[in-house]
Amino acid sequence: MSLPSVPQPTFYIFKCEQASPPGMPKPSCVNENTRDLFNHTAQSLMQKGLMGPVQAIRTSCLGRCQMGPVMLIEPGHHMYCQLSKEKIDKIIEEHILGGNPVVEYLMPEQYWGEPAKL
Repeated sequence: MSLPSVPQPTFYIFKCEQASPPGMPKPSCVNENTRDLFNHTAQSLMQKGLMGPVQAIRTSCLGRCQMGPVMLIEPGHHMYCQLSKEKIDKIIEEHILGGNPVVEYLMPEQYWGEPAKL
């Protein structure tokens, strides 16, 4: 049986959807103010005809809670932090469509250095 060839996505957007219970000292990427950021991302991609070439994926904790809400864009290991709908819109326009990461929204180097050596 031969399966049709399906192209790989150009980008993967991994959006942290971790929500800590109330009273936990660890901050959450999802709370009452940020719970709709993943849906906003997916809707923006659909409106621009980018679903398929760009895959939005819900993830659990990405380990940068102090800078949340966060999302990781691959390829390139680009970690965006302290997200809002406006920031996500600019990231889609400039990084996904324009090919230029939005430097001012990237995780600061002291929290996101070079990948660990195996």
